[in-house]
Amino acid sequence: MHSVMDKPIIQISDLDFWYGESQALFGVNVAIGPHRTTALIGPSGCGKSTLLRCLNRMNELIEQTRMTGQITMNGHDINAPDVDVIELRKRVGMVFQKSNPFPKSIFENVAYGLRIQGLKGAELEGRVERSLRKSALWDEAKDRLQESALQLSGGQQQRLCIARTIAVEPEVVLMDEPCSALDPTATSKIEELIQDLKQFYTIVIVTHNMQQAARCSDYTAFFYLGKLIEFDETTKIFTNPGHKQTEDYITGRFG
Repeated sequence: MHSVMDKPIIQISDLDFWYGESQALFGVNVAIGPHRTTALIGPSGCGKSTLLRCLNRMNELIEQTRMTGQITMNGHDINAPDVDVIELRKRVGMVFQKSNPFPKSIFENVAYGLRIQGLKGAELEGRVERSLRKSALWDEAKDRLQESALQLSGGQQQRLCIARTIAVEPEVVLMDEPCSALDPTATSKIEELIQDLKQFYTIVIVTHNMQQAARCSDYTAFFYLGKLIEFDETTKIFTNPGHKQTEDYITGRFG
């Protein structure tokens, strides 16, 4: 079905998911390779964000949801009874559609998770700087670290949220339409950033923007009505999809 990749970091097997009586995902099987960007595309309400939130168990915060099937990370079942969910969410970080900086300084936003881990002093400062550099925000923020994060522009706030997510050194970074609220300039900065970050992390991004998926992902999964229709290398999905449904969506015939 798709080219051989390294041993997958995340393996999703026979995943079904329900909100109350309503089934949102049907029998999803997909393997996500390390140090790749995988884009989840498809029309609104097709299950992309639901799948994303299954990967760090965020759906558990919603009442009356249930899941069957299995998700493993590095071979371990993330839903096993002994899994520490807080630890899981450190390893599988999440960047939301709307940037959500804390009403604190730029520095304290990035330091937040590190302080919880007990870092302080020079080690803390070094990690904050490294995270801001990795998220391409250091040059714009280094003289303003004590200013409120809420004074940053929308695009800067989103990069700050990426810095906060990567500061605790996750293995996987989930992004739920990270550019949908941003202007084209800020969007292209985030896209460049995604290209840079995959050398350190495995990235899974939900996007409505076909061009964005084509530009910044290595693999693409196309969902329709809760089913995974096609999963392949992005270049193949966009140039020679195996399903007419995928082709119709990508060429804008529906969606």
